[in-house]
Amino acid sequence: MKSILAFSSCAVVLAAMSSAACGDPPAPKNPETTQVKTTVDLSDAGVAPPATTADAPKDAGAAVVDTPAAKPGPAVDFKGIGLMTPESVFYDAADDLYYVTNINGAPLAADNNGFISQLSPDGTVKNLKFIEGNKNKVTLNAPKGIVVTADMIVVTDLNTVRMFDKKTGAPKGEVKIPGSTFLNDIAVDAKGTFYVTDSGMKAGKEGFDPTGTDGVWSIDAKKKLTNVAKGKELNRPNGIVVASDGKVWVNTFGAAELYWLGPKGEKKDVATLPKGGLDGLVLLPGGDVLVSSWEAQTVFRGKASGPFTALVTDVKSPADVGFDSKRSRIMIPMFQADEIQVWDVK
Repeated sequence: MKSILAFSSCAVVLAAMSSAACGDPPAPKNPETTQVKTTVDLSDAGVAPPATTADAPKDAGAAVVDTPAAKPGPAVDFKGIGLMTPESVFYDAADDLYYVTNINGAPLAADNNGFISQLSPDGTVKNLKFIEGNKNKVTLNAPKGIVVTADMIVVTDLNTVRMFDKKTGAPKGEVKIPGSTFLNDIAVDAKGTFYVTDSGMKAGKEGFDPTGTDGVWSIDAKKKLTNVAKGKELNRPNGIVVASDGKVWVNTFGAAELYWLGPKGEKKDVATLPKGGLDGLVLLPGGDVLVSSWEAQTVFRGKASGPFTALVTDVKSPADVGFDSKRSRIMIPMFQADEIQVWDVK
């Protein structure tokens, strides 16, 4: 990106049991309960009516009614442009572009129809299908997390991390993660090492069921794979970011938690968010974090230790958010709406 050293690019996945959209998975009632079934609500969320006006003045001759101030809207809204189940957005400062992963269907389907879009910050589409599954020798099933380096685009895809040439989109290799079930977000540190989350989920009768493969993995410049952390106590890790001090921060889909990983993969400085179903994670210049929550339909902001306040509300299915460091804007992929909203961050 790189006004910040690194930030998330994957996220959760929300999974629709249909090939088009999935519902809002609620976070567990007890954040300490690590393995619970995540259900999916396939109904459309209703829109709350505007606030009522204030009481009219007692003086009937003064026909004055207080009206609520208009709610601010996004600076840019990528809507109706052909996005299909957008999961993650990454801002590439070098080329001043937004890169978007499109699952295009069910998040666990090996259908080879996923694609990666290039969007311009001014709201125009540069290339809707810059990289597309089943074309030009590309395999891309259900791409989720994404990170862009000087010469590569790297994405998570089911149980595989795939690399592509940044200029041409041609495949540049892959790394399979044995035993993984739901690779989600990805981040990169200053040394070029990638960090990947496995949310440990599979399709169930009512949504997602746990697989017990919850983990965080690293891939170095030589494509050496290392397990950083593993275990159900990770609570289905989702968003991931590497801070300038080298700490690897993770949020969770299975609990409303944010923590960093110690040298033995243990959770450190665990903070609790107001709501769960956490997905995207961004580290802002100055140290604040942004966290998206499906349960709250909100992007929260705060220090890593808390407290957290609502930054953007009423955004259904906010997936793996990104940050435009040039314009100080947050990009919010709305998984179920096939839309990306871009909001100013003050």
